[in-house]
Amino acid sequence: MESACKICKRLVEGNECPVCKSHELTKNWKSVIIIFNPECEIAKKAGFDLPGKYALKVL
Repeated sequence: MESACKICKRLVEGNECPVCKSHELTKNWKSVIIIFNPECEIAKKAGFDLPGKYALKVL
């Protein structure tokens, strides 16, 4: 199961977020959004500026 970064919400495998280099990861998250185009309205409203797989809610 993937972990979510508590800082940028990116879903990651392993012990470090490849985007923000944080080690603050949790397996306690809900809902996935996949961003292909960070210029789209949904990505902008959610605050995601890079393509990737993100958790919408990190607990």
